[in-house]
Amino acid sequence: MITSFDGINLYSKDPAALAAFYSEVLGVPIPFEGFGQYDGAKIGFDRSQPGLIIWDESKWGKHTTGVVNLVFSCSSLDETYEQLKGKGLDCQPPVTMEYGGKEMNFRDPDGNGITLLEGGYLEV
Repeated sequence: MITSFDGINLYSKDPAALAAFYSEVLGVPIPFEGFGQYDGAKIGFDRSQPGLIIWDESKWGKHTTGVVNLVFSCSSLDETYEQLKGKGLDCQPPVTMEYGGKEMNFRDPDGNGITLLEGGYLEV
């Protein structure tokens, strides 16, 4: 039976650039740098916790079977928005949603959707 959730596989033409986006622009740690050239790199807050696993699509193929949207939480979405704009990210300001939390949506360099939350889905 299933015992845990390990993460989400993302396939990229440039795994090093995608890893740099998540670590340098969004500030998400890289607890495992992969097996060379960031192939198999894990992006997340702890190597033993679920995370994003980046693979080199030129080696493994592009195994996307549907739309991917990654969701991260933050304590102050307005501050995060200003920080990301300062790093050159082209994104719209956060909006307050029907459920009461704030969201901000944008895409990573490979086109995967990203949602940042303040006051996440389960907190309302």
